[in-house]
Amino acid sequence: MNVRLYNTLTGQKEPFEPADPDHARIYVCGPTVYDYAHLGHARCYVVYDVLVRHLRSDGIKVTYVRNITDVDDKILKRAAETGTEPTELATRFAAAYSEDMHRLGNLDPDIEPRVSTHLEDIFALVQRLIDGGHAYLADGDVYFSVESFPEYGKLSHRDLGKMKAGASDRLDGAQTARKRHPADFALWKKSEDDAWGWESPWGRGRPGWHIECSAMSMKHLGDTLDLHGGGLDLVFPHHENEIAQSEAATGKPFSRCWMHNGFVEVDKEKMSKSLGNFFTARDLFDRVEPEAIRYFMMTVHYRAPLNLDWNLDGAGNVTGFPQFEEAERRVAYLYKTKQRLEGLPPKRVVDSDAPTPTEIAGFSEALRESLDDDLNMPIALAKLAEFLKAVNELCDGAMRKKGKAPRSSVEQAKAGFRALEGELGLGAEPADVILLRIRDRRAKVSGLEASNIERRIAERTEARESKDFGEADRIRDELAALGVELLDGPEGTGWTMAD
Repeated sequence: MNVRLYNTLTGQKEPFEPADPDHARIYVCGPTVYDYAHLGHARCYVVYDVLVRHLRSDGIKVTYVRNITDVDDKILKRAAETGTEPTELATRFAAAYSEDMHRLGNLDPDIEPRVSTHLEDIFALVQRLIDGGHAYLADGDVYFSVESFPEYGKLSHRDLGKMKAGASDRLDGAQTARKRHPADFALWKKSEDDAWGWESPWGRGRPGWHIECSAMSMKHLGDTLDLHGGGLDLVFPHHENEIAQSEAATGKPFSRCWMHNGFVEVDKEKMSKSLGNFFTARDLFDRVEPEAIRYFMMTVHYRAPLNLDWNLDGAGNVTGFPQFEEAERRVAYLYKTKQRLEGLPPKRVVDSDAPTPTEIAGFSEALRESLDDDLNMPIALAKLAEFLKAVNELCDGAMRKKGKAPRSSVEQAKAGFRALEGELGLGAEPADVILLRIRDRRAKVSGLEASNIERRIAERTEARESKDFGEADRIRDELAALGVELLDGPEGTGWTMAD
């Protein structure tokens, strides 16, 4: 394995070296399920999905753990706003999140722990910190003492003396006043007897946000992880606090590598509800193919900001997303190429000593080398573009008059598509299914109904059979003016939306 990754802890790109060279133990912070997954979630989990796929393609066993935070003050607040029982709300949004991840082409984690089913593990870890002098009780709450951990701030490279209280926005004023140091953070927060909570050794309450990930990750992966991942916004305070409480409890490094993906920005501003530029994944699924969203997330290096442009009408309504639309065109091109390759007539594929183009023969290795270099997905997509061009040229040659394609080249091209699916999770659907879906969605966005287009094509066919070629041409031109391109073939007339 030659994978090199940027380690946030050391601030440099390093060889990724699991404790067991044949087994990588990876933990990624999952969502707090009080709303639908947004584009920031989509980017984050596509990044780590590609990482897991790449390591497995390299022959490494991966245990991938991604949690669900189903106990949190944000859930309680949203439940109160909507008149929903908190557990019911969390369960509903957890199911929606899982559905959205599947639509984006992400693999399920091997283990998906939930806070609500790991309370005993949390109790044990909190008590261990109390016993070790790293945590203290304060009026029913339990806080971690940052001053008890001399290395506090080593991940985010912050000075403890300059840190303010409440960086996670999960403490109220009374809780802040109970802390010994402004940067101390809650491990357990008391709740009233009639409020959402659980009985604990310290009274009724709920776990703090940070303690849950330490408890769940160490439960399933051991005291030291090979890699801990998440969004850049989690470096501080969440991951900083995870390090402090975990290493204070075990005396061991919490993770060998820390990996963080950049923000999603809209018109060069960080996406947020307060700015009105916030989009859930579901907001876009009706506008663009989910695989196009996945593709777009790979067009910028995972550590860099990903800027999303939008088009607005005169009233300020969003009318389109040019980058997603371009990504969908590229996805369609990918599937059309795959469809052409799979549809080559057997008589056109022959045994031959002709060399296979480098862009085809070397594609799998080029893909692997790109991802080995700090998961460089933009370079991988550039190699993909060269591969697809070469495959189309292979098909063009095969379909010329008396043309043939070397069997070895065709087989290597098919192997390239398998590598693409295995490494990047692209090209996995049946080509005819996704192309039909893209076509019909584009037609609908243009105000056209597929059934009406099919009706006009049938009328054109009747005109041609009646030798009324003037009427047939008029219908063809009418559809062309609407952006509909007709595809006449031996089995009838199909259609697509012109790019």
